[in-house]
Amino acid sequence: MKWLCTIVVWLWSVSSAQATVLAGIDVLERQGFDILQGKRVGLLTNHTGRSCDGRSTIDILHGAPGVTLAALFSPEHGIRGEADEKLASGIDRRTGLKLHSLYGSSCTPTADMLRGIDVLVFDIQDIGTRFYTYIGTLSLAMQAARHAGIPFVVLDRPNPIGGDVVAGAIPVSQPAEGKNGCGALTSIHPIPTRHGMTVGELARLFNAEFGIGCSLTVIPMQGWRRDMPFASTGFSWINPSPNMKSATAALLYPGFGILETTSLSVGRGTERPFEMYGAPWLDAQAVIRNLVARHIPGIRFSACRFVPTAPGHSYRGTVCNGVCVTEVDPRRLDPVTAGLHLVQAIYQSHPARFRAYQGFATEVGDRDTWELLTRKGKRPAEVAGRWEQGLARFRAMRAGYLLY
Repeated sequence: MKWLCTIVVWLWSVSSAQATVLAGIDVLERQGFDILQGKRVGLLTNHTGRSCDGRSTIDILHGAPGVTLAALFSPEHGIRGEADEKLASGIDRRTGLKLHSLYGSSCTPTADMLRGIDVLVFDIQDIGTRFYTYIGTLSLAMQAARHAGIPFVVLDRPNPIGGDVVAGAIPVSQPAEGKNGCGALTSIHPIPTRHGMTVGELARLFNAEFGIGCSLTVIPMQGWRRDMPFASTGFSWINPSPNMKSATAALLYPGFGILETTSLSVGRGTERPFEMYGAPWLDAQAVIRNLVARHIPGIRFSACRFVPTAPGHSYRGTVCNGVCVTEVDPRRLDPVTAGLHLVQAIYQSHPARFRAYQGFATEVGDRDTWELLTRKGKRPAEVAGRWEQGLARFRAMRAGYLLY
């Protein structure tokens, strides 16, 4: 009997290690690529577009019977997710297909790019934060598909920080687009900082609520739950961008990512970007004493030193004194409010050195937040409380577009 119990435990451990969630590309493949049959496909993706067993969506569609993969489109960071600057279009070295960059001379697919394409397909891993640019690219691509008169298909993926929490400010006005339409990517539509939706659900909401009106099909996942931690999905973590290196960083990002628009380094180029915040002039111990006294649930702060190495970012190559952020209980952590606490604590220790840049208000989604936290000294909970009415309206609107 003992040997039977051993086998049962072993079988359970093997099955639990396998994928528990099928992504949209897996479901599409199981359906025989039916909606793409006989079509010339444009694929908007990057290295995160993968099946549950790790195969690239590019390779899957390139070899799919009855499907012609005609062109590739890449978002910020490129098709391989390695770049941290604007990219030119060219030829994909692996497939020989045309590769159109949507983070270069244009962030919207042009009529020339879409010529000869019958359907545009989107498969990219988002991280659940409004100002992460991939959902801005999603919206612009949907708009381009509508103008071109071609269908748009979203292959859905998990929201790695969950789909049951909605938090943060909802922008009142949209940022200027800029010369190439890229300026609006961090605030493409008035949705909360932490929207609690998958890319497929967002596409449905964008299409109906913000006037896009394209011919949209979403291929839902199978097996995903809104409260599911990313580690339980069966998918391996693939850095969706060069400095988003863990699911922990993704969870912190809706609240702490706003500090990349201040005079701090957020640890870009280190092993723990968006988990370390500092500057050569920072008195980490003073900031941590301030934070500890606030009793912020679900999180721990400690002093650290680091050297950011990412080109073009604050204090590159310089030793920074920093505050290291460690998530200890994701069920109790409210990263949006915790990020406001960190902003206020640093300002209270360094009012002359710590400042916000132009992008701060855009990322937060509320132009008054900096003033309220710093010069007026309002409590973070009070600042966040100003957003509750808007969040209530959004939750009601969002309900009609949820798939899981």
